[in-house]
Formats: sequence, C-alpha cells, structure tokens
Amino acid sequence: QVQLVESGGGLVQAGGSLRLSCAASGSIFSINYMGWYRQPPGKQRELVATITSSGLTNYADSVKGRFTISRDSAKNTVHLQMNSLKPEDTAVYYCNVDGYDSYFVRHNCWGQGTQVTVSS
Repeated sequence: QVQLVESGGGLVQAGGSLRLSCAASGSIFSINYMGWYRQPPGKQRELVATITSSGLTNYADSVKGRFTISRDSAKNTVHLQMNSLKPEDTAVYYCNVDGYDSYFVRHNCWGQGTQVTVSS
C-alpha cells in the first residue's frame, strides 16, 4: 500500500502565503507524477498543479504566477508554494500520486486532504 501524508494547510489572510507538503511512502517504487487538486466548498474537485518525474509542470490558469509546485524525488515529496492567496483559493487541497510498485502494478493514490482558508 501507498501512504500519503499532507501538511501545511491553515488559515491565512488574502495576499498571504502557505506551503503544502505531501510525502509518499509504502510500496511506491517509481513515481510518474505528483500533484495537487482542490475542492472548494460546494464545488467539484479541480486540478491545481502537477509535476512529472522529469520535472515538467502543469498549472491551472487560476493559479499560474502565484503557485509553484516542486518535488524532492529522493524523499518522494511534493510541495506547493502558494503566494498571493485569494479568498477563492479556499478549499480542501488533496495530494495525488501516480506511480508503480516493485511488481509494476500502477497505483493512483489520494491524500486525506488539508484545509486552506483564505480570509478577505
């Protein structure tokens, strides 16, 4: 099994910053990509940002220029630096990891979610 542990959520004023982290452990052997999604209140889950094993990144238009995704491959950890936060960034943020175990079985796993609240 694969375990994802998220940290870094909280309450911040508009214009502030937060840094989310997600560490993957367990039977994951080779990671294809890691990413962050979010689910605002009353809305569907949406992509925030992803990063591949080679470092290619993809961002939602709404966060481009404000958020930065990065990863530490040696530690199977992904970070999301969130700057210039807006009230509309308020959501539960979920870590997502896609990869293979040592038997080459593909896994796509979700973290438990961490709340980010931005006050106006």
